[in-house]
Amino acid sequence: MKNQKGLSLIGLMLVGAVVIGVAIVGMKVVPSAIEYFTIQKNIKKIASSSPPGSSVAEIKKAYIASSTIDDTSSIGPEDLEVSKEGNEIVISFSYSKKIPLAGNVSLVIDYAGSSASNQRALVD
Repeated sequence: MKNQKGLSLIGLMLVGAVVIGVAIVGMKVVPSAIEYFTIQKNIKKIASSSPPGSSVAEIKKAYIASSTIDDTSSIGPEDLEVSKEGNEIVISFSYSKKIPLAGNVSLVIDYAGSSASNQRALVD
């Protein structure tokens, strides 16, 4: 008698459940990540296109305009920290996003970004 090799029905169901679970979490997390990268892109564009003598109010007004166009509502202009390093305007931000998964289980993601060109990506 030959030994059969392969995936049993129960094994296939378990693998399918894991794949479905990962897909559901991914579908909930991806929009939040896209929004973060959009915010990051916008503040880099604002920092690079603003003249060195721009006021904080002008920079925040530019952010309001770009966030309205891109519909990024996770942070507002009051959440931006504007500073100057040399002749370069640096805009930074940080926020937490709570993503409900199922029932009372949620995923909390802490986002932080900056327009500084020497910023390194943080991996936790």
